[in-house]
Parts: sequence; C-alpha cells; structure tokens
Amino acid sequence: MDHAAELLDPAAPAAASASSSAAVAEVNTWLASLVAEAGGGAGAGGRGGAGGGAAAELSLGPDPTPRGVAYLRALAAASQARSRAAGIAAAGLRAQASEYRAEAARLREALERAGLARDALPPPAAAAARAVAAVANLLAIRDTEMSSFVVASADLSLRRAEVEEKRDRVHKESKALLDYTRKAITKLTELKKMLEKFKNDVEKQQVEQMTDWQTKLVMMDSKERQYILQVSNYKAMLNRVGYTPEINHGVLMEMAEHKKDLERKTKPIADTLRSYQDLPPDKALAALAIEDKKRQYAAAEKYLEDVLQSALTTPGL
Repeated sequence: MDHAAELLDPAAPAAASASSSAAVAEVNTWLASLVAEAGGGAGAGGRGGAGGGAAAELSLGPDPTPRGVAYLRALAAASQARSRAAGIAAAGLRAQASEYRAEAARLREALERAGLARDALPPPAAAAARAVAAVANLLAIRDTEMSSFVVASADLSLRRAEVEEKRDRVHKESKALLDYTRKAITKLTELKKMLEKFKNDVEKQQVEQMTDWQTKLVMMDSKERQYILQVSNYKAMLNRVGYTPEINHGVLMEMAEHKKDLERKTKPIADTLRSYQDLPPDKALAALAIEDKKRQYAAAEKYLEDVLQSALTTPGL
C-alpha cells in the first residue's frame, strides 16, 4: 500500500520527466492494454466491436498536461505491480486447486473401488461421514487418521484448559476487584458519615465560637468605655497637677535624684531640729532647762563614780 501510494504521488522524482514523449507513450500503451483486456472480455460476450471505440477514447490527447501524465504514469505503475502480484497469487491458487482436484479424484476412485462411494453409502454411513468431515473441519485437520483426531483433541483440550485457567484467573481477579469495590464503598460510606459529623461539629463550633466572640466583644466594649473614662480622668488629673508634654521620663528621674540629694543634705539638720523640739519656746526657760539638764548629767556621773568606787572597795569581788 505504501509503495502504491508512493507511485501515485505526483511529487515523486518520476514526475520530472512526465511530459516527455516516452512517458506519454508508456501511458498510451498501458491504456491500450486495458482496452484490449476489456475488449477481449467483451468479445467473449459477443460485443467485440465496442472495444475498438473504447480504444479510440482511452488515449491521451495531442496536448496532455504534465500533471495528468504524471498521475496516469504512477497509476499505470501501481496497476501493473498489482497485476503481476495478482497473477502470481492466481497461478499459485490454480496449482493448489489442480492438486486438490487430482487428490480428490484419486480418493474418489479409491472409494469407488472399495465400494464406499458417496452414492453407494447407506444414509447412516453418509451421515457419519458428514459428521466426521464436520469434525475434521472443526478441528482443522486434513485427514481422518485417528492420530490426527487425537492430536487435535489434545490440542483442543489444552486450549480448553488454558481457557478455563484464564477464566478462573479472571474470576478470581473479578472477585478480588468486587471485594475491593465493596470495601471501598464501605470506606466511602464511613468517610461520608465522618464528613457529615465533621460538618455538624464545625457548625456547632462556629455557633459556640460566635457566641463566645459576641460575649468577648461586649466585655471588650465595656472595657473600652472604662479605659476611655480612666484616660479622661488621668488627663484631667495631669491637667490639674500641671503636667506638660515636656515632662518626660528623663526629667522625672532627674527630679527624683535631686530630691534624694536634698533629703540627704537636710536629714542632719532635721535630726538636730527634732532634738530641740522638747525645749521651751522662751529663751530664759530654755537656759534654765539646759542648766537643769547639766545638773542631772553631773548627778548621773557622780552616781556612776560612787557605784564604781563601792564596787572596787567591796571585798570578795
């Protein structure tokens, strides 16, 4: 088929010289051979005169186109190749047919000599022969030998065993596939139930979460109002104490350090002042109080000396 298609391709290299006189002559010769064959067949039927008119019609004109000549030349090559192949096949088939006819004649002659001609057989024997022939055709054997039937039967049994084995294997595979499909369907049903459960749980969680969010939003709203009120109070307090944006953390820290320094410097003075808080406010009374304190101090010292002297002079100590 590919070769014929290549021959029918007008773009083939043979098309370059298609318009030459040799190509035209080759195409005319091929057309004449076709007409001759058709005329021979028609002459056998008693109409050979029509072939002459067809011969005048099946020929290239005086001015053929190169493309038409190329197509006809390729078609002629393909037709001749197929004709040669068909002739070879026909010759082989005719030889086989003649061999089969000769063999059939010999077999018929041998059967007639043995008294086993088809017409001479009784109906049961003819039916048995036809049955044997049918079995032989079914088993694709060319003789009626017992060995051939046994071999064909064994071959048929092997094929049957193979078919049964394949059928059993396919049955097992089908059963396994059916079990797998059932398990898959069961798993799919479980997954659908789980999906439905998850959907319900998600919806429930969403409802609970929305309720929680709403509660939190209400609480946050109240906190926001509280914080806004506290900020307003703090701003009012800062305005009362004279807070300005210039008073930042660094300034406050410096003021705290300065306060600590002042407290450290003023503490001795404060302690001295606290020691004078018991004095009377009058100067004269203060002087008398001081003199009284001095006498109490001298008496205490004298008492201490006496106690020490007595302790030193007492024996046994």
